[in-house]
Amino acid sequence: MSDDVTQYINKAQPWQIDVCERLRAMVGQTIPDAEEQLQYGKPHYLKNGHHAAVIAVAKDKVSFMVFNATDIPEVKGFLRALGNGERKAVDIREGQDVNYDALASILEKTTTAL
Repeated sequence: MSDDVTQYINKAQPWQIDVCERLRAMVGQTIPDAEEQLQYGKPHYLKNGHHAAVIAVAKDKVSFMVFNATDIPEVKGFLRALGNGERKAVDIREGQDVNYDALASILEKTTTAL
């Protein structure tokens, strides 16, 4: 675990810290050899040198984005496409139930070929 990422997370609101820590643990379980580093001011997770996921804290949400997701369909109200669809993101708001197993499944699918 990166100290820089820990510092980034600890600056968030308490509910966001909880979400970030759960996302961080989920990434670690899904991609045991993931490299965690702060890039562009946000926690990035790499597998074999390729971007796999990003956690981003904003004022009223935490976003979790996966790369290499062209083959992952959008899910209205849950998973949205970014750009050309190669990236997909989930926005998590305070009090929202989060299906971390579904996120882990998506992450597993998007990182298998890395």
